[in-house]
Amino acid sequence: MKRILYQKEMKSCDEATSTQFHIPESVLMERAALSVVRILFEEGLSDKKILVLCGTGHNGGDGLAIARLLKEKGKNVSFTLLGDEKNMDGLVKEQLLSARAYNTEELIFAGGDFSGFDVIIDAIFGIGLSRPLDETILSVIENANSANAIRIAVDMPSGVYTDTGEVPDTAFFADLTVTFGFAKVGQLLFPGRSFAGRLFIADIGITEYSLPEKKEALFAYEDEDIRHYLPKRKADTHKGSYGKVLVVAGSFDCAGAAYFAAKACYLCGAGMVRILTHETNRSALQSLIPEALLTTYQDKINEKDVLSALESADIVLMGPGLSTGKTGKQIFDIIFKNASVPMVLDADALNIISEDTGILLKPHTELVLTPHIKEMSRLRGEGSSYIKENLIRIAEEFSREYQVICHLKDSASVTAIPFRETYICTSGNNGMATAGSGDVLSGIIAGLMATGAPADVAASLGAYIHGKAGDISAESKGYESLMASDILDGIPEALSGNL
Repeated sequence: MKRILYQKEMKSCDEATSTQFHIPESVLMERAALSVVRILFEEGLSDKKILVLCGTGHNGGDGLAIARLLKEKGKNVSFTLLGDEKNMDGLVKEQLLSARAYNTEELIFAGGDFSGFDVIIDAIFGIGLSRPLDETILSVIENANSANAIRIAVDMPSGVYTDTGEVPDTAFFADLTVTFGFAKVGQLLFPGRSFAGRLFIADIGITEYSLPEKKEALFAYEDEDIRHYLPKRKADTHKGSYGKVLVVAGSFDCAGAAYFAAKACYLCGAGMVRILTHETNRSALQSLIPEALLTTYQDKINEKDVLSALESADIVLMGPGLSTGKTGKQIFDIIFKNASVPMVLDADALNIISEDTGILLKPHTELVLTPHIKEMSRLRGEGSSYIKENLIRIAEEFSREYQVICHLKDSASVTAIPFRETYICTSGNNGMATAGSGDVLSGIIAGLMATGAPADVAASLGAYIHGKAGDISAESKGYESLMASDILDGIPEALSGNL
């Protein structure tokens, strides 16, 4: 698991490393430059013709050190200074003087023709950008992006806001980004994530010792976390040992959502799954997933049957394909008012809640809500674009206000645990933007909870597993052809930990 930092937190880490642990800024800058040079060698790029674009701040100092180190190794490297050197502090000025002392080729920017370079390194702003780019820098970045070259960003692609991933104008379109110490928020949220390319987190001596004390921190899972955080299955067990899930899903002639959710529950280890669904779905579900038990209803609800199905459940998953009509609302009310076990609420359950979010302020069992942007828009009464631009904050506020675990789905999804940590999901791909994908996710979360995973782990790690399953299947199916059933097929390999 990796910690994700905001700009202010990273600057605090830099300062603490130098002041409390007595590692000079000059040493950190040199280590940063060495890490980029090392990656150039590892990627087979060191023998290419290289241009380093340097600003006048500390990111520019990293760039000047990179250019000088490459020159020392006899490589074909040039640098250009973007800005007035009078604006440099002493540390960066020393790097400029050192680069010049080694006779590193210095180019004067005049129009930005980068056609002769194989590799362009962006060391203009780093994580410090907090304003729109001026016309000169915009021109440089646009020309660099149009050049037939490999593009590498130092710490953060210039033009991307560190705390949001926002790109107000344009940004350096990196093939890879080398960041220092910890990943940054803007590298993981879109659109910044698209501009960062492959992300390398370089160890330059800024460690967890320098991190600010903060309970409400940001994290992201990695592949090795999958087996580490999931409950271990024991030899002396039976189906009851791994939980019973009630999947409340599927209205009239709508079996697909119920199938995807129930199948995902089983694939994630649930011992038993019962589906509460409309009678018209019986034949399809018995064929698609004969392992599941069925309780069905018709247009008139028998409350005793619903309560009987609920009575034996350890976990409830409610909402996929349920509908927001009279029957769907009646079932929702019965389940929500009588459930004494944790619940995962998705799709139409969220749409029903959006009509009166006050019910979430009443005492309730442990809840995991999995809204996408439009569903959150209905829950909050705010525009979709506003929510998308404030993804982390919205998820955290909603989680705290209603004391629920909120998994807010987007191209880069966010899971907020109330008054605790928040997770950014770094797995997944655009092929997963397909019908049924969200049903699979809710099933994964419920299935993990059934096996004993705490709700916060099931929701946050479940999202990562969902993304990994999609990534695995996309390798063989392609992004355009990926379907929800393919994501199901990828779950066993994703869970295996052999990635």
